[in-house]
Amino acid sequence: MQKEKVVFLLFLLFLFGGCDLFSTRDPEKPDQPRSNYQLAVTPEILLENFTNSLSEKNVQNYLNCFSDSAFSGKEFQYFPSADANSKYPVLFESWSKKSEEQYFNNLISHILQDQPITFTKNNEKSSFSGDNSIVYTASYFLVVPHNDEISKNFEGELQFTLVRDSREVWSIYIWQDINKSSMTVSWSELKGFYSPN
Repeated sequence: MQKEKVVFLLFLLFLFGGCDLFSTRDPEKPDQPRSNYQLAVTPEILLENFTNSLSEKNVQNYLNCFSDSAFSGKEFQYFPSADANSKYPVLFESWSKKSEEQYFNNLISHILQDQPITFTKNNEKSSFSGDNSIVYTASYFLVVPHNDEISKNFEGELQFTLVRDSREVWSIYIWQDINKSSMTVSWSELKGFYSPN
């Protein structure tokens, strides 16, 4: 009887030992690349998230940069450049966070997966407003590697009004786009071109 128990125990050890139950396995590769997104507890992190969301073409991270009225009490607003507003007058009248989502999804569907959007900014300035918001301004240069009949290079000036919500998270409440000159194409023109409306 004792011998049968020993044989049975040896059989179990052999069985479980052969199945590698306790050995580690290689981790599965994620469906999507890792994100550099961080909770925007400072305006600097918010702006870094915005830049990274463009480079990574990550729609959810891009949208997280804009004001959520459930937490801030403020609906996101976009004011296009003058040229784009005259070209797409009806489109920008009701531009919203949903419009940003539709435009950005459409845009990235026209770019190869391994090609990033490049966003650079300079002449950055920030100032506090009386309502505890921050007005951030910068000149921007945007390179979008698409294959459509529109410029790949966009230039202008942007003005963000940044707010901190009830979660202590910063977001973009107002985005104003300004033409740099009549010789350049603004970001608003890109939005107008890729908007599905």
